[in-house]
Amino acid sequence: MKKLAVIMLVLFSSSALADSCPSLLKFVKRKLNSQETVNFCESYANKTLLIVNTASYCGFTPQFEGLENLYAKYKDQGFYVLGFPSHDFKQEDGDEGKTAELCELTYGVKFPMFEPIAVRGDDVDPLYRMLAEKSGTTPKWNFYKYLVNAKGEVVDSFSSMTKPEDEDFIKTIEATIHSTQ
Repeated sequence: MKKLAVIMLVLFSSSALADSCPSLLKFVKRKLNSQETVNFCESYANKTLLIVNTASYCGFTPQFEGLENLYAKYKDQGFYVLGFPSHDFKQEDGDEGKTAELCELTYGVKFPMFEPIAVRGDDVDPLYRMLAEKSGTTPKWNFYKYLVNAKGEVVDSFSSMTKPEDEDFIKTIEATIHSTQ
């Protein structure tokens, strides 16, 4: 009987989580260069997210360092940077291992990086389709950034030209983090 109660509790909890999960988080994505997947509802519900399309061979690639610094500074406050390599602008390696190596060894990236996806066009990934719908804009280039609050709402989007060290950008991130704490 006790076992049945535990099973019912788990099923109820999973169902309640799915019902309360914002539509923007109802995705499961594979981690970069791995078979491990991440359920966004379970991992990022009630978190502030910065979702970024990345590329290994772009003039903006050094932004990895600044993005990692933001993640390290604010992760204890429920802030996550989520990186998605994309070859949409013809500047990403076709080998996930090389992409992972560049992120980890060259830039010290510890924030979550996921499988390469299309961020625009006919074959756009459903996550990025939703980001575009909710923000009214698609990525214009690599390192386009979407800020999502803890309720799963797109707060703002930022061009590739917006550096992670930009004071106004940081103020917007801080205000978003603090608006839901």
